[in-house]
Amino acid sequence: MPATVIVGLQWGDEGKGKTTDFLAEQVAMVVRYQGGDNAGHTVVAGTETFKLQLCPSGVLYPHITSVIGNGVVVNPATLIAELEMLAARGIDVSKVRVSRSAHVIMPYHVALDRANEGRLGGARVGTTGRGIGPTYGDRAWRLGLRMEDLLDREVLRERIARALPDKNLLLEAMGAPGFTVDELVDQAAAWGERLAQHFDDSTWLVQDALRRGDHVLLEGAQGTLLDLDHGSYPFVTSSNPVAGGACTGGGIGPLQVDEVIGVMKAYSTRVGSGPFPTELFDDVGRGIAERGHEFGTVTGRPRRVGWFDTVPLRYAVAVNSNSAIVLNKLDILSGIKTIRLCVAYEIDGKRVETWPSSGSALSRATPIYEDFEGWEQPIHDVRSLGDLPEAARRYVAALEEHAGVPIVFVSVGPERTQTIERAWRPMRHRPTMPA
Repeated sequence: MPATVIVGLQWGDEGKGKTTDFLAEQVAMVVRYQGGDNAGHTVVAGTETFKLQLCPSGVLYPHITSVIGNGVVVNPATLIAELEMLAARGIDVSKVRVSRSAHVIMPYHVALDRANEGRLGGARVGTTGRGIGPTYGDRAWRLGLRMEDLLDREVLRERIARALPDKNLLLEAMGAPGFTVDELVDQAAAWGERLAQHFDDSTWLVQDALRRGDHVLLEGAQGTLLDLDHGSYPFVTSSNPVAGGACTGGGIGPLQVDEVIGVMKAYSTRVGSGPFPTELFDDVGRGIAERGHEFGTVTGRPRRVGWFDTVPLRYAVAVNSNSAIVLNKLDILSGIKTIRLCVAYEIDGKRVETWPSSGSALSRATPIYEDFEGWEQPIHDVRSLGDLPEAARRYVAALEEHAGVPIVFVSVGPERTQTIERAWRPMRHRPTMPA
């Protein structure tokens, strides 16, 4: 049975958590393939809301094996707290598995991240200060610790002692306190003792599931436009949220992926610094942010809000080879008289319809809009596309046309049940474009 990848098509925060939770009912395993505790998923189940930072969204289902893959960087303290929170709320976490090869976010990574952002001042990238970038950097420098290393004090001592002098020098240069080897070894060994029961070889775990014929769902954090290679660099994350990252970070091959489901919401948001051509600074934008509860799951930072932008959408669909799309938060646009849709940019006096690879060019982009009539009535209780207001159907059709990929689910509220399904499910087959 092939695998299904869920990927964000915007700057993250598209509602991948709800999407994964909604689809997880049909699968046996959910794998998180990149990122760290800098990106969270919010899942609403009935009257309960769960804010997850590391565990895959499928953890709420008792039949799911939840896997934190080798491409994820893990803060063990965050993971332990999350497992304890879930267990306290009645969720069985015994089937949560963590790749032995996943890299460990150490306290000095967090300290370096925060000190560097403070040093940059107005030129800061806008990281969450969770140590993600420094950890991926150490992975590339081959100075990192992996989860399996937490089980061996001698390995811990050797590797921490090798890395720490340079870390302390950098921290001192930025006016931040340093660390000692002994305190870090004791802390890391305690993490290993607590988490050992969850460690596994995630690659063979996933491969064995596929070999048995189980359906595996792979979910990314952040979104395409924050991808280290394909996003609006340097205002990006430190990993690859695109669908290709599911192969390297989840332990699968390209031919094992059958469906790539893109997730987007009916408007745009981004957190942190960086160019955002359609950003709104008026009452309309503030209203969308308020109704959409646009605050970061992990940090609580207000998200910047703007009209939907089809220029990066077309790019995201191309680099992810999406076979289907989930559209979230359509209900948030109810009550807006005129809805604007960015269809192109003007950059240096020229019309541009392709996503510019240059961040400086994007910062000079002026959006070119098409306007759509809005709708007044709430749509939270709608369960059929045909029952949506005509104006809402026209807007959805326009998004689908620009994407060139069928929109198969439309979310009209945060709960699992508040979802409009098309005539078919985008699972385990390659359907044709629906009528």
